[in-house]
Parts: sequence; structure tokens; C-alpha cells
Amino acid sequence: MEWLRGVGMKAGQHFLVDRGIAERIAGYADISPGDRVLEIGPGRGSLTEFLAARAGRVYAIEADPELARYVEDMFPNVEVIQGDALRVDLPEYNKVVSNLPYHISTKITLRLLRNPFDLMVLMYQREFVERMLASPGTRDYGRLSVNVSYYANVEILETVPRSAFRPMPHVSSSVVRLRPRADREQVDESMFSAISRDLFTKRRKKVKNALASIGVSDDVMLDLDPAILDARPEDLGVDEFVRIARAVSEHQSRNPLR
Repeated sequence: MEWLRGVGMKAGQHFLVDRGIAERIAGYADISPGDRVLEIGPGRGSLTEFLAARAGRVYAIEADPELARYVEDMFPNVEVIQGDALRVDLPEYNKVVSNLPYHISTKITLRLLRNPFDLMVLMYQREFVERMLASPGTRDYGRLSVNVSYYANVEILETVPRSAFRPMPHVSSSVVRLRPRADREQVDESMFSAISRDLFTKRRKKVKNALASIGVSDDVMLDLDPAILDARPEDLGVDEFVRIARAVSEHQSRNPLR
């Protein structure tokens, strides 16, 4: 184990060393032998140990090749996928349980939300969770808040102190549980993502001006409620973003490029 002491430090990863917290995180996911669990960033396997004891199969995506070999050798029912979690093909899973690497939190969360799942238990920096759960009109409200609220219902399970990690991070963390929203309105998800991304680059403009600046035609705006057009992106709820994305998609389907 001495050879492992410095492994992972170059990636800026903070390893969870509190076994009690790791066991609780696994417990929050209500894992049974029929579950296929995805873990991203297993590190030294502190959480993987408790996932492997409960699940029929665990898929662990680890970027560091030394850590990947270490985890793969520890547990017979864990398949390690060595590579970048933002780029590798995701396996077939139904639950995700992870202490996510902080530096990819936004991108990996958006990727996971767009993939089918039964339940996710994830740990993030506390400030990131505040952005996830932010309400329209608040400083932290943004594209992340809109996308998370579109795909999932989120509950905070516990706060994890800095002392639970080595090396110790500068901020505390939060564990959240996400369940997919069964009642979400159907919309072209690529368009929804693009609209939420583009409008939040112009969050203080009126929506009609922000849409015009990204090339949305007046014909599309005629299909939208004037109250939406006169609002600012930072004040819109997820349902309004859905309506905008649907209007743009329907206009494009009626008027395909030639």
C-alpha cells in the first residue's frame, strides 16, 4: 500500500477516508444484488467496498491507471473502466453512487441526468449543491439549476465535513439523492440543453433580446407568451425553458434547412 500514497494527487482528487460516511452513502442508495451500480472516481475504493458488498455488479470509471488497477484487484464483482468519465462509453446501470471528482461536477452531472437511471446518490462540494437547488431570481440560479430540476427531484441527505477527506478540501461537501421526474414534459433534450446554455450567457437581458441575439426568429417568438419574452432568463422557471425549446424545435421541424 505504500506505493499508493501519492497516487491520485496529480488529479486534485480528495479521497474519502471516513468509513462510516462511505457506508452511509452506500446505504442511501438502497442497493440490492439485482442492481448494477455505476461509480465515478472510485479513488482508493473506500466507497467501492460498500457498493461491492451490496450490488450484483459495480462499474467503476477511474481516470488514473494505477488507481484503476488497484480497485480492480480488490473486488471480484467490480469492473473498472479506465478512462475519462466524460468520454468513455457508459455501461448499462440502474443506479449511480459516487463521490464525484469536483473538477468535472457540472459536466458529468449533465451527462448522467440525460442517461436513464432509477436513483443516484452523489457527493459534491456544498456550494455546487446550492447551485443545483437554486430558485429562479437568485444569484446561484443558472443552467445547472434548470437542467437538474427538469430531469430529477433532489433531496439533501447530509453534510460531510472537510475532515472526512485526505487531502482535506477547502470546503465541506453534501450528499444528495436524485430520483428521475416521472412528470416532466417531453421536449427535444438537445434543444432544451442548448437553449438553457445560450440564454444563461445573457442572463440579464430580456428573453426576447437574448433569443434574437442567438438567431431565433420573430416567427418563433410569436408562439411564446409575451410575459416570457419580457422576462430575464434568470427569472424563468424550468417550464418556461421547456416552452421556449419546444417552440424553437417545432419551428425548425416546419421549416427545415434546405
